[in-house]
Amino acid sequence: MQLSLFLRSLPWHRQAPEILLLFSVLVAAGHAQISPGPLSNAHKSISGPTQCTECHKVAAGSASFKCLECHTEIASRINTNHGLHASFGRMADTGKDCARCHSEHNGENFSLIQWNPAPSSFDHSKTGYLLQGKHAGLDCRRCHSPQHVVVAERPILVTKDINRTFLGASRTCNACHEDKHQGRLGQNCQQCHTFEDWKLVSVAKTQFDHSKTRYPLTGLHEKVACERCHTPGNDGHPKYVSLRFDTCSACHSDPHRGSFAGACQSCHNTEAWKRVSVAALSDKFDHSKTAYPLLGKHASVGCEGCHADADFKKPIAFQKCSNCHNPDPHSGQFVKRADHGECSGCHTVEGFKPAHFGLNEHAATAYPLLGKHASVGCAKCHIPAGTATLYKIKFAACTDCHKDEHQGQFAAAPYFNRCERCHDLKGYHPSRFTLANHKNTRFPLTGGHMATPCGECHKKEATVGSMKSVVLFRFDERSCTVCHEDPHRGQFKTRMVKLGADGNAAGCETCHNSKSWSDIARFDHSATDFQLLGAHRAIACIGCHKPPNLETSLKNVDFKAAPKLCEDCHQDAHEGQFAKLVPQPACADCHNSNKWKPSLFDHDAKTGFPLQGAHKNVACSGCHKNFKLIDDKRVLFYKPTPTNCSDCHGSSVKSLEVSKTDRLLKFTTM
Repeated sequence: MQLSLFLRSLPWHRQAPEILLLFSVLVAAGHAQISPGPLSNAHKSISGPTQCTECHKVAAGSASFKCLECHTEIASRINTNHGLHASFGRMADTGKDCARCHSEHNGENFSLIQWNPAPSSFDHSKTGYLLQGKHAGLDCRRCHSPQHVVVAERPILVTKDINRTFLGASRTCNACHEDKHQGRLGQNCQQCHTFEDWKLVSVAKTQFDHSKTRYPLTGLHEKVACERCHTPGNDGHPKYVSLRFDTCSACHSDPHRGSFAGACQSCHNTEAWKRVSVAALSDKFDHSKTAYPLLGKHASVGCEGCHADADFKKPIAFQKCSNCHNPDPHSGQFVKRADHGECSGCHTVEGFKPAHFGLNEHAATAYPLLGKHASVGCAKCHIPAGTATLYKIKFAACTDCHKDEHQGQFAAAPYFNRCERCHDLKGYHPSRFTLANHKNTRFPLTGGHMATPCGECHKKEATVGSMKSVVLFRFDERSCTVCHEDPHRGQFKTRMVKLGADGNAAGCETCHNSKSWSDIARFDHSATDFQLLGAHRAIACIGCHKPPNLETSLKNVDFKAAPKLCEDCHQDAHEGQFAKLVPQPACADCHNSNKWKPSLFDHDAKTGFPLQGAHKNVACSGCHKNFKLIDDKRVLFYKPTPTNCSDCHGSSVKSLEVSKTDRLLKFTTM
């Protein structure tokens, strides 16, 4: 067959029809070798070497098929955009789209319909009819059966095996389902029903507009299931016509047993049977003319709330609230009152809440509400618990109601958690704990501590022992360093741990006091290895204890590094005149800390020129006059100083030089 199509596609075939005839004879002889394979049973009527053109178009180019020329029922659906094949889009004229799903020449028993992956997984929405609800689980043949094929479709399917086709199935409900309403409600079942469940239908769910009937549904009637009114008739089908609805008694029995002559709607309506008020009854029954007019909330109470079993002739007790309202919702907590717990003492007919028990009434109880308590809502103390709400509660101690904010810090003597010792009913803040009270504590406030705000010492800590997030008021350790950082970094630790007169470690008070930090009169410098004497006593601490980095405070001073030698602090006023002496003399050899002048220098013992006679009364400057200018400063140099008499007294004393020399020699050899 493929060879035949090839030859027909050649341009010379129009001038040589005899060649085609010859080819046909050849094909008849060798059909078994040319054909791709036998046709399926559905197409076996056109099987044979001369029937190829029944399905195949003879033309140049790629293969072309004539499927839709035979399958007109499919072509019709594609043209009208209806059904499964129309969902695949526009079909090509070549028919190649058909071959993608329907393959031929595969043998007589080969099925032309290939399900991928299986019929149960077929996407029915592509046919234009989505399977919903109960339909989704049905077997295909429950709907695609001969009896469900639309009559108008049958002529088109004349060439089909109607027992196997999937075409022509009706989409209307009554094609498969019996019309229980026998056509009385029309053919559109979906106006009342859904695919989920035929029986789960109510007026509220349906699209049926009952308001267009002679009996519009209102109030609670809208929620009544259809079958409650449309009951089956003699034929077993629900009745939708000839139903009585002129009176309520057509459906409802009279619960009042004839006590009221009027129609039900004179007191009731469809909104709610029990919602009947005095206003609704006023035109027929005036309850205000009875011994018990209905006022407040009572006006909205349904009749059966008081008239049990709808017996309106039976006398009812109403002298006390408890005649109707029982059991006592307060469980007898007020029976000992003068009115024996009558409800009207706190409540009115306007409503159970709020209670009319105010400050004046509370003032007559064992616990009048004062201060901040006067603005506290009842429910804060009388915790709502329905009928179990307690109104007789403990109130002897503040902690009966209030949580101990101090977490037991004042539970022991002498406070015993008596909050009123520091607080009052005006408010928790500020505390009434004053400086006078603080004097009686283990830490009396003195000096600068008296001006310190409470919060500076009593701070909120995250966790302290078993206490969490609490302001600390009791301190086991009360030394200065609990609050103050040690600026000396432990340099005086040895002094601070010594016990004071009270038996506690002296701490910072070894040197300081609470009046002023800079007052260090308590510090005894004589207890150190450098006693302050003379002019040193007037020197400020910073004069010797130099802070680093040119700081102006003693905060970072290393007190133990202070110099002890004179020359470590004082500049050499003699410009090194005595530096070469061995051993090097200390300043103390000539001076002391009382003052620099006069010098303590022992001229007789330290020099070779003892001061004798009148020389003892000569001032130093009388002999030592050798001044030199060093760095713009006049410095007295003691060497050389003349030792001859004539150097000071002139030539008149030359004759005495020999004797003087003798005396000096004699003095130095002694």
